Amino acid sequence: MPFRSALSGINAAAQELRIIGNNVANASTTGFKQSRANFADVYAASSSGGTANSIGAGVRLTSVDQLFTQGNVGFTDSKLDMAINGQGFFILEDNGSRVYSRSGQFQADRDGFIVNSNDQKMIVNVADEKGTITGAAGALRLDSSNISPKATQLVEVAVNIDSGAEVPTTYPFDPERPSSFTHSTSLTVYDSLGTPHLKSMYFVKTPTPNIWEIHTFVDGQHLRGPADPATGIFTADTIKFNGSGALSHINGVVAPPGKISFAPFETGSGADPLELTMDLQGAVPVTQFGSSFTVNGIKQNGYTSGRLTGIDIDDTGIVRARFTNGQNRTLGQVTLSNFSNPNGLRQLGDSNWAESFDSGPALIGTPGSGSLGLIQSGALEGSNVDLTGQLVNMITAQRNFQANAQVISTADAVTQTVINIR
Repeated sequence: MPFRSALSGINAAAQELRIIGNNVANASTTGFKQSRANFADVYAASSSGGTANSIGAGVRLTSVDQLFTQGNVGFTDSKLDMAINGQGFFILEDNGSRVYSRSGQFQADRDGFIVNSNDQKMIVNVADEKGTITGAAGALRLDSSNISPKATQLVEVAVNIDSGAEVPTTYPFDPERPSSFTHSTSLTVYDSLGTPHLKSMYFVKTPTPNIWEIHTFVDGQHLRGPADPATGIFTADTIKFNGSGALSHINGVVAPPGKISFAPFETGSGADPLELTMDLQGAVPVTQFGSSFTVNGIKQNGYTSGRLTGIDIDDTGIVRARFTNGQNRTLGQVTLSNFSNPNGLRQLGDSNWAESFDSGPALIGTPGSGSLGLIQSGALEGSNVDLTGQLVNMITAQRNFQANAQVISTADAVTQTVINIR
């Protein structure tokens, strides 16, 4: 009688409806991957094998596969939200063991570690104090303490001095008298405590062609010492240009190197003595052309203390912290894992999977390397459930259920007819 075959069909249809129901329930779950039921027919074969007129014994569920296709990526307002465009899984630490997820909903916990809603820490390639990624795996942590200040050591100056400028009418040079110098510019430098100081540079054209004097002050203090009490003349640094307008000599020495160094001096703030070097032949050197005085670039390598203001994550997973003093620091690089057989991963719930024998070992790399996808910061990957397709599958499963139930009803009627034969 067909009762057993029809009953297996009802069980199969019910199992498919359960899978469909789970897919539909998770249609809005971040990083969820829909499942699919795989069925196979059942034959009761004798020890000598089947025959040409064998009748099947029904159907059975052989496996439930997850479809790791890409879900839609939607943008959010949180920089710590991350989506993977392509293959790969985030690596998380859960009480000493590793789990894997496509859900990139992260936030910082009370200790600054980047975690998901289950307090599982995101594993990255951490960086050292200099911001160099070491390749060592560890939890990503945001340090909210002040970043230490750095004293200025190098000042790079890139200006064009007007070759057609007139020699100043006032002599000797006096920073309080504009008629005693030709050009001037300034910038802020920092001592070891992060205290800002104003560094001023005055360019004075001399009567000798192509030769200029430079007077350098920090907070009004001349870095070559005070003026001579008798004459009021400051000791100046001299620079000389060739006929093409390029710097050729500094203090009588052939350039390059195009640097002027100053002896350490006290700033009066209680910090360590400030020791400055001024580079006139950096990426953009000082020139003397027949055009107006122009500051093409002027920068220094010091900074004051700063606090964390935010982070940026690029598509290769590099995590950089931004501070109030304008500095950036690399904290680490997000690592991703992939598997030879993702369908073999063991489902743990909470959008997590675990490595299994069937999945093979985790293949770990950085975003964009090998077959691994790229990171989209400020975005989340949605579920890959196609609701329209699931509704169609639901109708099909319902008809299968009803058809198998009808087989049982028909078989029951036939059985009753046989029983009623007298």
